[in-house]
Amino acid sequence: MGGFCLNGDLSIAYKLFNKMFERDVVPGIESYKVLMQGLCRKNQVNKAVDLLEDMLNKGFVPNLLTYTTLLISLCSKKKLMEAYKLLCRMKVKGCNPDIVQYNMVILGFCRKERAMDAVKVLKDMPSNGCLQNLVSYRTLVGGLCDQGMFEEAKKYMEELLLKGFSPFSFSCFS
Repeated sequence: MGGFCLNGDLSIAYKLFNKMFERDVVPGIESYKVLMQGLCRKNQVNKAVDLLEDMLNKGFVPNLLTYTTLLISLCSKKKLMEAYKLLCRMKVKGCNPDIVQYNMVILGFCRKERAMDAVKVLKDMPSNGCLQNLVSYRTLVGGLCDQGMFEEAKKYMEELLLKGFSPFSFSCFS
């Protein structure tokens, strides 16, 4: 199945996937992940999200890599609210997002000039068991500066310093 997905032959991969059910072979997390990756490579992120729902409905607990695959695809397609909702659902579904997933969504919002949505993600992190790091703050401060929100950027720059991070130069304060 993986080979067909890598070659872009998703219809054959789906047939094999469905044959597993017909033969009472329950596909594992890896089978779902491979098919989701294939869908994401073919820019069919909505189908990949549907496959995740199917996986969850069948009682599987996706791993971090499975969620990361979908988050990357959602962010690259600028489906940022969907990415944020998926990030929030991860913990509820038994898979704790880490700093990589949070920073990915912060970056996505900043690239789409939605820095205030990125602020919300940054603020949510500690209550979800994930502490912000230098990348989180640098990305956010850069996004705020790009949008001309210098006072807000200054506030997060000060927070960055209070937490003991040593910033690199930020062009918006030069």
